[in-house]
Amino acid sequence: MRISALIITLTSFYCNAFTQSLRPGFNGTEYTDMLAINFQHFDSAVINPKIPVTPNYTVSYRSPELGLKNRWNMWYRNDNKVAVISLRGTIGELASWMENYYAAMIPATGSLQINDSTTFNYQLAADSNAHVHVGWVVGLAHLAPGITEQIRLAYQKGIHEFIIIGHSQGGALATLTRSYLFYLTEKGGLPKDIVYKTYCSASPKVGNLYYAYDFDFITRNGWGFTIVNAADWVPETLFSVQTLTDFNPLNPFLNVNGMLKKQPLIARWYIKHKFNRLKNGVRKAQGRFERNLGGMVYKFVKKILPQLREPVYVHDNNYQRTGVPIVLQPDAAYYQVYPNETANIFQHHLFAPYYLLAKKYYGE
Repeated sequence: MRISALIITLTSFYCNAFTQSLRPGFNGTEYTDMLAINFQHFDSAVINPKIPVTPNYTVSYRSPELGLKNRWNMWYRNDNKVAVISLRGTIGELASWMENYYAAMIPATGSLQINDSTTFNYQLAADSNAHVHVGWVVGLAHLAPGITEQIRLAYQKGIHEFIIIGHSQGGALATLTRSYLFYLTEKGGLPKDIVYKTYCSASPKVGNLYYAYDFDFITRNGWGFTIVNAADWVPETLFSVQTLTDFNPLNPFLNVNGMLKKQPLIARWYIKHKFNRLKNGVRKAQGRFERNLGGMVYKFVKKILPQLREPVYVHDNNYQRTGVPIVLQPDAAYYQVYPNETANIFQHHLFAPYYLLAKKYYGE
């Protein structure tokens, strides 16, 4: 009986190993291959011998520029078992930067009126308290139809495994894309036997704490990663302001008066006065971020997308990181190649330093 059970177990393992090639957990070679693929969005105009083109994948689809200068490619692995959804990051045009600056928050479930005839209905989290960056949802709204169409075409060819990769703004879009595909699948919009693995490289923060909880839950057990060069300032953005309304409902801040009831009158007045100043200070800071990065930036975005209807923003700026963190820690040898004494504020954010550190720590 024991031998029979062992044979069955080994046979099952053997079959599973060959029916699914993607594995959970961070894979350094897989990530550097994805980084090289993502770098190819710069086409032949930028040649960087430090980031060689991987021979294991071939581009199968290249989207047009959409919305606020977004673009994505699909690559097939040479064995036709895995496809890659590669999302381009920020480029040197105003429209692309406006997508980043349009940083007020909207609900993670809702709809956007993209133009007079198109409404983008989306769900990016299960929790109604989850909120996300409006500019990148606008980007997702323009990218999602083409991505889902190409996934269906690849699925018809027998490809049931996909890697989602993006660097910088592309990393933020990769995060939202993974959320969108998960809930689209839950509603029956895509086959449920598709496997997704997500590498969000050099990504800024995408949503609030409840969105981060949701993303980390749906990608649990090693299917969603955020890769950060510790010298890079971009993943430290966006500005986070936590107000008292950003806490879970059961918290001590809702009943400050009750907690102070037994204190002497003067102590009660003094503590309450200080507490209110702190509470009002962060609330006003959040309001300033919402006005400037919401309505004000929308005026510029509307000049590029004149039919985009302004959504209703939520009073939230509690941006948090998502995904399992993979920290690429610079050392003395790194700073010999990429010293801090430079006018290029994006030096540590570029593809090459990420590729260098990933190869150093995970190359073999």
